[in-house]
Amino acid sequence: MTRTVGKDIATPTRTKEILEKYGFSFKKSLGQNFLIDTNILHNIIDAAELTKEKAAIEIGPGIGALTEQLGRAAGNVMAIEIDQRLLPILEETLAPYDNVEIVHGDVLKLNLKQLIADKLAGYQKVSVVANLPYYVTTPILMKLLEERLPLEHIVVMIQKEVADRIAAKPGTKDYGSLSVAAQFYAEAEVAMVVPASVFIPKPHVDSAVIKLTIREKPVVQVEDEDLFFRVVRACFAQRRKTLLNNLMSGLFAKDQKEEVIQLLGRVEIDPTRRGETLRIEEFARLANEVFRTKIIR
Repeated sequence: MTRTVGKDIATPTRTKEILEKYGFSFKKSLGQNFLIDTNILHNIIDAAELTKEKAAIEIGPGIGALTEQLGRAAGNVMAIEIDQRLLPILEETLAPYDNVEIVHGDVLKLNLKQLIADKLAGYQKVSVVANLPYYVTTPILMKLLEERLPLEHIVVMIQKEVADRIAAKPGTKDYGSLSVAAQFYAEAEVAMVVPASVFIPKPHVDSAVIKLTIREKPVVQVEDEDLFFRVVRACFAQRRKTLLNNLMSGLFAKDQKEEVIQLLGRVEIDPTRRGETLRIEEFARLANEVFRTKIIR
């Protein structure tokens, strides 16, 4: 991949220069940690498989370190920033890139489908590429997945622990409702682990880049998505409890125990198993049988 040679933002010296020039102070409440390693950024760009025929959405551009790399690699970039103090900084640092547009707003409140239609029209392949604030990682990811946006990939830097949970396989300690939810909509893999030392300020935990390749349709067919996720959450409510006990605690009335045992028998799932042992196909069978029998009161 050819890259424009220039004065990269993502170096310790350049980042400090920009921060000092604008007297910028980090807001802990916004989870701001800026990357200062261009090699990591190049690896993120490569993982996203960007070309000039594709567009990118960034969430939380900060001072533009990743954004400028996106501007070089993609045809068009929309960067969404919640912190108004960063807007004049971004206006300066991203001035060389006329294919980058900054949108001021909270990604959790914006109509992303409309923004994509308005600002990235003409691009059939759009990916989200970002260094996400840790405190809102899961809500942002679930919004991106649940809204069925026209995305090719989601490639984001997040807390390593969360990345491990998203990509986890059945039967492992990290496998849980977040694993099932993400893998329902996408193929998940941890692209790289990133040490705390490549950020200003340094976070207290290691990070990882998770790559989600969006499926054309969910990996399993379910009759009712909301019910499917209710069943999944119930099965993981208390990890040391059996499926039967978790289902009875979370979804069914005490006098329905025999009905639930029979239901599990019909879908060939042992009531004494634990949620972490179920494959996503088994969760789908279970949820579809609950839907069919309509036994939730």
